[in-house]
Amino acid sequence: MNLTDRTVLVVGGTSGIGRELARRLAEAGSAVTVGGRDTAALSELAAEGFGTVEIDVTDGASVARARDAVLAARPELDTVVTMSGVMLLEDLRDPAHFEAALTTIDTNLTGTIRVVDAFTPHLLARGAGTFVTVTSGIAFLPFPPMPTYAASKAAVHAYSEALRAQLDGTGVDVVELVPPAVATAGQEKANPNALPLDAFAAEVMDLLAQEPTPHEILVERVHTHRWAERDGTYAELVAQRAKALSMLPGRRG
Repeated sequence: MNLTDRTVLVVGGTSGIGRELARRLAEAGSAVTVGGRDTAALSELAAEGFGTVEIDVTDGASVARARDAVLAARPELDTVVTMSGVMLLEDLRDPAHFEAALTTIDTNLTGTIRVVDAFTPHLLARGAGTFVTVTSGIAFLPFPPMPTYAASKAAVHAYSEALRAQLDGTGVDVVELVPPAVATAGQEKANPNALPLDAFAAEVMDLLAQEPTPHEILVERVHTHRWAERDGTYAELVAQRAKALSMLPGRRG
């Protein structure tokens, strides 16, 4: 993927991984618009020179308004990165977890579908372009305290595979970014082994620039997750990760 002349929309790019990738893409020479709900962060990004648009991926009307605004400003848009997501703890022994499950699915899975659907006609009409979906190492190696997060990201992986198959031959590519734990949004405190954001972003940019671009962007640190079943380590690693259930409020003490 030539990163020097892309016109990119990063949905969910107001913080963390999304914000860092938006900056890296802009530094490489791409024209970048960032979408999100955090108006203060959008104002900061606009001051840095980014295009910005308010978008709530859980609201179809908001997604449609954002699409129309972005395409009016940048009709040459050729790359859509959809990475809005929430990570919520759930105790499956407590029926109250269901609201967290609904929120997670509506944001992580249905939100991804809303964004993809909104921009598919535009990219098909261009005859060229790229969707970048964002899953997680947890899609392939579940983290038991966040069951619906794992399920939603596994679903986005499957959806990305199907989308790629359906768009084959149209000129529109589908690339799946699979992050491990990255030191952002406080993860460095909860997980001292989280990959530093700078190192993650640098490796991602190198992988995106490969020709051809891999269908899955897998930094070295996420290989343990992605290939656990193939390597015969899956059951052992899930059992190790299940020890983190002690972090749930109802399991403490």
